[in-house]
Amino acid sequence: MRADRLLSLLMLLQTRKRMTAQELARELEVTERTIYRDVLSLSIAGVPVYTERGPGGGIALLEDYRTNLTGLTDEETRALFMLSIPEPLEKLGVGRELHAALLKLTAALPGRSRTVKERSRQRIYLDSVPWHQTDQPLPFLSTIQQAVWQDQRLLLKYRSEFNAEIEVLLEPYGLVAKANVWHLVGQRESGMRVIPVEQVLEAKLTGEKFERPEDFKLDEFWKSWCTRIEAGHLAFTATIRLSPELVRQLPRERRDQVCEQLDDPEAYDAQGWVRVRMPFSSFFEARQALLSYGGAAEVLEPEQLRLSVLDYALQIVAFYH
Repeated sequence: MRADRLLSLLMLLQTRKRMTAQELARELEVTERTIYRDVLSLSIAGVPVYTERGPGGGIALLEDYRTNLTGLTDEETRALFMLSIPEPLEKLGVGRELHAALLKLTAALPGRSRTVKERSRQRIYLDSVPWHQTDQPLPFLSTIQQAVWQDQRLLLKYRSEFNAEIEVLLEPYGLVAKANVWHLVGQRESGMRVIPVEQVLEAKLTGEKFERPEDFKLDEFWKSWCTRIEAGHLAFTATIRLSPELVRQLPRERRDQVCEQLDDPEAYDAQGWVRVRMPFSSFFEARQALLSYGGAAEVLEPEQLRLSVLDYALQIVAFYH
């Protein structure tokens, strides 16, 4: 176990150049004292590792020192080469670079490990492409990726699920590939957006920088968003009209559920009321929420929900009279 940890420490320093003992301890899940003991052991073994104290200091290797990967176990090599280059990364344009990196990695492996690699390739193959998926071109993916990397606002036009063309100014936080379909995650005034890249009709860099929230975690947001979407497949959905005042006061969770519809200018009438389809966990939750909106919301469909809200409203009026 200690040999594996020493190799991991060495690889971390080789790839990240300089790290503090605290950072290494967190990565390797040991104490800082253990890190200093490991550094001493590497130094005794002839590895040119050194420490610097004070601000900007840390633990590092001499600039020209490199090591090979002879420390990889058969199991680690087998696990590594079970991976194939995913289709989404090919679309992102980095498939060739990943292939070149794997070739360099193979060249650095000792003969036995290369044999393990070939056995793995011949026995395990991962195909992440769903059946009957069309290979739809993504002409704006590189532009979107550039905006994500540079924290630059994007002017997007995309086709919504209601077949409306929507134009938004978006702060792009990240790209996520789910089932080989790229999704853009971003923020605008009315809430967070998740837009399938294949629905993008235009994408233009604005040259305007934005401050990315320090507490935003792309993986955490995506898991939470997927949970809401999966729950929404079983949800009760109602078509309602919202007043302009209610739209401004909607809780963030509710706003995120209908944010795309709020961007559609054709959803608004002459009085500024907007027609949306809003998901709820059940018929009863929908009725409770809509009653709490009072006269700022009107149920259009389904009819049974409209009649139930009316019945409860009349009961309340009769009671208080």
